[in-house]
Amino acid sequence: MKQETKIHYGWVVIFMGLLTTIAAHGFGRMSYTIILPAMKDGLQFNYTQLGLLGTGNFIGYLTMAIIGGFLAARFGTRIVITLALVLMGVTMMLTGLAQSFGFAFAMRLLTGLGNGAAYVPAMALGSAWFAMQKRGFATGIVSAGIGAGTLISGLVVPPILAAFGQNGWRFSWYILGGAVLAISGIVYGFVRSRPDQMGLRPVGAEEMETAPAASSETKKVSALQWTGVIKMGSVWYLGVVYFFYGLSYIIYMVFFAAYLVEEMGFTQEAAGGVWALVGGLSIFCGVIWGGISDRLGRSKGAALAYLVLGLSYIIYALIKVKLGIYLSAVMFGLTAWSIPTIMAAAAGDFVGPRLAPAGLGFITLFFGIGQALGPALGGYLADITQSFTMPFLTAGGISLVGMIFSLFLKKPG
Repeated sequence: MKQETKIHYGWVVIFMGLLTTIAAHGFGRMSYTIILPAMKDGLQFNYTQLGLLGTGNFIGYLTMAIIGGFLAARFGTRIVITLALVLMGVTMMLTGLAQSFGFAFAMRLLTGLGNGAAYVPAMALGSAWFAMQKRGFATGIVSAGIGAGTLISGLVVPPILAAFGQNGWRFSWYILGGAVLAISGIVYGFVRSRPDQMGLRPVGAEEMETAPAASSETKKVSALQWTGVIKMGSVWYLGVVYFFYGLSYIIYMVFFAAYLVEEMGFTQEAAGGVWALVGGLSIFCGVIWGGISDRLGRSKGAALAYLVLGLSYIIYALIKVKLGIYLSAVMFGLTAWSIPTIMAAAAGDFVGPRLAPAGLGFITLFFGIGQALGPALGGYLADITQSFTMPFLTAGGISLVGMIFSLFLKKPG
C-alpha cells in the first residue's frame, strides 16, 4: 500500500523525454533560425549557402529519424538517446569553430543525425511506459519540449549575440552545445527504456482489467524481429496520414513571417512577436491533443486536429486583417505539434511498446517526404500568383484531405 502512493517512475522517464526534445529540437534545430543572420555576416555566406546548411541538417535528421527508431528498438532507448545527444552537443560546439562552408555543412549534417536519433526514441517513450489510455497525454508532455526549447532559444540567444558582438554566433553554439551535453548526462542517469527493466508495469496498466494480458503482449512483441514493422499495412497507412501533416504545416511555417512582412506590411519585429506567440502556445498543444486522442481515439483526434490546422491556414490566407492573423496564430499554436503527438502514440498502439521507436521512425519517412516537398510547392505557387494566398489555401486543402484520411484510420487489432 505504501509503495502505491509513490510517483510512478514512468513520470520521471517522460520528464527526461521532455528534456530530450528541448535539447534536440529547441536547441539543436530551432535555434538556427535565430543564429542564422549573425552567422551569415560572420562567415560571409550567401542565402543559398545558408539554405544548404538547413538542408544538410534536415537530411541528417530525416536519415537518423528513420534509422534511429530501429536502433532504439534493437539496442534500447536509453543508449541511443544519450549517444545522439552527445553527438549533437559536440557538433554544435564545433559549429562555433567553423571557418568554411564545408566544415559548417558537415557539422550541421552531423547535428541533424543526432537530432533525429534523439527525437524519435524520446517521442516513443510514452508508448513504452504508459498504457494505451494514457499514452497520448504522456507523449504530449514530451512534445511540449519542442515549443519550450524554441522559446528558451529565443530568450537566450539574442542576449548572447549582443554580448559577444561579431563572435556572438560562435558563443551561441558553444553555450547551446554545452547545454545539450549536460542534458545528455542527466538523461543517461535517469531514463530507462522499458518499465519491465525495473520490475514495473506501465502507468495506467493497473486500471485495465486485462492488465496481465498486456504484460504478456509486451513479451510477445519484444520477441518479434523489428524488420516486421515495414510489413504491416496499418503502419503504412499511418505514414500516409502523417504525410499530409508534413506537406501542409511546413508551408505555413516557412512563409509565415514572409507573408506578414512582404504582403501585410508588418515590421520584422512585429512578425517575430506573432511567431513568439505561436511558439509559446505550442508548448501546451501536445498535452492537449494527446489527451484528446486518448479520449476520442487516435482517428477522431487526428481528424479534429487536422480540421483546426486546416482552418488556421485558410483564415491566414483569407482574413487579411490583424484579427485573422492573430486568430490563425492562436489556432495553429494550440495545434502545432498535435499530429506528431498523436502519430507517436498511434505507432505504439499498432506495433506495441517494444517496437514503438521503430514504428515511429518508419512513419517519419512519410512525414519527411511531405516536409521536403512542401516548401517547393508553396514557393512555386507564391511565384506564379505573386501572393502567399494560394500557398496557404493549398496547405488548408491538404490538411482537410489529411482529416478525411484520419477518419478511416482503423483501431489496432
